[in-house]
Amino acid sequence: MPSCQRRFFAGALLLLPLPAFAAGAGVVGENLLWLAIILMSARLFAPLAARFGFPAVLGELLLGMLLGNLGLLGIDYFGSIAKDPIIAFIAELGVIVLLLQIGLETRLADLVKVGARATAVGVVGIVVPFLFGAFMVGPLLLPGLDRNTYLFLGATLAATSVGITGRVFRDLGKLDLPAARIVLGAAVIDDVLGLVILAVVTSLVQAGQVSVGEVGGIITEAVMFLAGSIWLGRKIAPHSSRWLARLDAGPSMLFAQVLATGLALAWLAHAVGLAPIIGAFAAGLLFEPLFLKDFQTPKIVQEIEPLMRDPQSRPLMDRLMPILQKHTGHQHEHMIEPIGYFFVPVFFVLTGMQVDLRTLADPAIVAVALGVTAAAVVGKLAAGFLAGAAGRWIVGWGMVPRGEVGLIFAMVGKQLGVMSEALFSVIVIMVILTTLITPPVLTWLLRKS
Repeated sequence: MPSCQRRFFAGALLLLPLPAFAAGAGVVGENLLWLAIILMSARLFAPLAARFGFPAVLGELLLGMLLGNLGLLGIDYFGSIAKDPIIAFIAELGVIVLLLQIGLETRLADLVKVGARATAVGVVGIVVPFLFGAFMVGPLLLPGLDRNTYLFLGATLAATSVGITGRVFRDLGKLDLPAARIVLGAAVIDDVLGLVILAVVTSLVQAGQVSVGEVGGIITEAVMFLAGSIWLGRKIAPHSSRWLARLDAGPSMLFAQVLATGLALAWLAHAVGLAPIIGAFAAGLLFEPLFLKDFQTPKIVQEIEPLMRDPQSRPLMDRLMPILQKHTGHQHEHMIEPIGYFFVPVFFVLTGMQVDLRTLADPAIVAVALGVTAAAVVGKLAAGFLAGAAGRWIVGWGMVPRGEVGLIFAMVGKQLGVMSEALFSVIVIMVILTTLITPPVLTWLLRKS
């Protein structure tokens, strides 16, 4: 692009926010425009990705990479979006809503059925990549570094980002597969064990040692939260639903109950040191359709039911009844879905914007990053082989993305001073590759199966 055209395009973009400033505070006005650009661009990129056989999430990730790196072409307008706290909060809400949706569409009984396999997959999915990174790949590809640096590299490789995999399963309507349930269950185990590893490694760096009591405390806290919130929540949910329905049996109360529970458990998970998305997923598991029977049926069901009382419509009634029952039992899922249309794309676009393509300019860093990425993939694929007949490759690839979780681990290491800029670039490239290659590979495997 000629320099005059770049200047013209950049100047045009800079003029775009001016109307927004006229109506109120500048930061609010600019955020409104950014959200409008992200939402419409994501919707335009999603069908474009689908046309090439890729899931919508890959289009959103690539869009984020494009917007985040326009500065390389002299267009700096989008550079501050990735650092904006308001946009970051909306993106965090996006992944919380996504995991709440996935939890709502997952039945706890189905998750319990794959509990043993999910635990095995989760444990191996943490242990093998950690050992690869800390004791094999790190010393081999990056010789001469401190032991704590290798430990942090291993911790980063052990991470798993369930948001990306869950989105692929959901987009393809495959959340009911045993493989999907194993991945979701294993991701919860990964989060707990990953938290333990991160806490242990951080303590080693800061204090030079870590006590068995600290490790035990972290594990106990995480298990108590997960088991306690699900067990107690499912005891309370039927009674709270019945009480709230007496006050207002309409859809607004049902919507408020489901979303407020998701946000509250996400906060509680964060308060005890877990990822908020785990709390949101646990909240989704609480609301079985049976618990919500006291609320009104959807409007469309109310309008169709009287027409079906005519004896002459009996054949049609037999065909329509399963559809009406499905809409009645799953209306709480349908209510949350429009919220996801707004918040979820912001999360994936912002994740893509964290990628700095300038890290690809150094061939030596890229070569090391490819080796680290290979170890990251192999470590999770090894875990997939414990999935048995449920689908070894699907489960293995479902565990591969590191996404924002890997970046968080790397940022902690960088703040503690044990991770150099070069190693951080290696981690970023690994996160990019595992995040980008998983959606198309997983889509191909699911369609093939």
